[in-house]
Amino acid sequence: MNRIKSVVMESMSSVLPIAAIVLLLSITIAPISAGILVQFLFGTLLLIIGMSFFTIGSTLSMQPLGEGIGVQVGKSKKIFFSLIVCFLLGMLITIAEPDLQVLAEQVPSIPNMTLIVCVAVGVGIFLSVAVWRAKKGVPLSRLLIVFYAAVFLLTFFVAADFIPTAFDSGGVTTGPITVPFIMALGAGVAGAGKDSSKSGENSFGLVALCSIGPILSVLVLSLFFDAQAETTQTVIVAAGTTQEAFLSFVYAFPAYLKEVAIAFLPIVALFFLYQIVFRRFHKSQVLRMCVGFVYTYVGLVLFLCGANVGFMPVGKLIGSGIVSGGTAWWLIPIGMLMGYFVVSAEPAVHSLKTQVEEVTNGAISRRSIGLALSIGVAVSVGLSMLRVLLGISILPFLIGGYAISLAISFFVPHIYTGIAFDSGGVASGPMTTTFILPFAVGACEAIGGNIMTDAFGIVAFIAMTPLITIQVLGLVSKVRAARRLKKTREELGQVCDDMLYYEEEAGA
Repeated sequence: MNRIKSVVMESMSSVLPIAAIVLLLSITIAPISAGILVQFLFGTLLLIIGMSFFTIGSTLSMQPLGEGIGVQVGKSKKIFFSLIVCFLLGMLITIAEPDLQVLAEQVPSIPNMTLIVCVAVGVGIFLSVAVWRAKKGVPLSRLLIVFYAAVFLLTFFVAADFIPTAFDSGGVTTGPITVPFIMALGAGVAGAGKDSSKSGENSFGLVALCSIGPILSVLVLSLFFDAQAETTQTVIVAAGTTQEAFLSFVYAFPAYLKEVAIAFLPIVALFFLYQIVFRRFHKSQVLRMCVGFVYTYVGLVLFLCGANVGFMPVGKLIGSGIVSGGTAWWLIPIGMLMGYFVVSAEPAVHSLKTQVEEVTNGAISRRSIGLALSIGVAVSVGLSMLRVLLGISILPFLIGGYAISLAISFFVPHIYTGIAFDSGGVASGPMTTTFILPFAVGACEAIGGNIMTDAFGIVAFIAMTPLITIQVLGLVSKVRAARRLKKTREELGQVCDDMLYYEEEAGA
């Protein structure tokens, strides 16, 4: 009961600050209709309930399943067979990711299924690479440098309109379904390895590498398609009464029930297949995990419905309202404030913080990771709003940001590098695509900018800046540890000097 209460309280503390910001803006510089505001309030309630269900369900089901398969893969001596299994798992869970469907709908130049399959192949390949790295103990920073060098080399041969979309795809594919499973898979593979001293740092990095696969695959795919700068504008239908606002959710529920069911069925099938073959879980565990799957399913349906129906229209209207009201430059501080709190409402962030605390035995706290993520996302949204206002190219920011983050990786404990690059994918989830992205699109449309080059790319920014802030946290931790060690040595030296002095006095 205490666990449920703490989860609900955490969900409320994550969502309510965003609601307070929107309410304040709606009565000051960006007024919205009463019907839209009521939809937003209903959406806020669904987000709190949905996130609570999802957090509990994911802990009961997705994490044990991922860790169990990870242990099996880690123990297997048939490396080729393990990589094939990981490739298929990567494709399966990526096609099941709801965030990818949202992105595919917004890219007019590439057919939806073509883009989805291409991204899934990229994730499958890089999940295999990530598992190979964990089994062999290859330093994560080396692989990141090689693959990001390939990414930025490819950008010189791709139309500018495709670059933000490619980097956004790397963020959206690591969403609420993918992250808990992949992170648990990494923990299982690392735990089954021979070198137990490095199991902590090898637990992280899978999400980081899986985020690179979609970027590379979309960049390659875009070489065969013509860029289209125009996107279709979303028509927002405002509810006239509270009843109409409520019915807008009722009408939307069947679509999300179906969408999440399609996403979940392959994973549930995988669970039963794994249990039939390996008999890893006892009957009580199987029942517990089945309950967990139900909780996860219900939570994700409620969360996505609340985010899409309640938050997406408000995000777009607030963005356009700020610009239309003659306060365009307020986009930057307001965007930073919203970014600071929005990341706490991402479902997968809770999975990341929980695993970090468990793997490090509390040495890296949930609070410190949460603070580093919030600061990173605040900076990224601020930079994105600057791009919307000035129409600056995204490439210099991405090249500079990744260069800094890769450079820092050589000076911090390896576990922080894995956590940082994992967190980039985790931070850019459904709240980003359904609230922050529409906020940027609404502002860009009001200014008259190019949506494909100026508004898109915000997911990529949100996936990039935590790489720096969390590694800076690692640097601070390293400096503090060095100071503590120095102080301890000085104290020990003083004790030894005192003992020697008293021995000499006694001898005299």
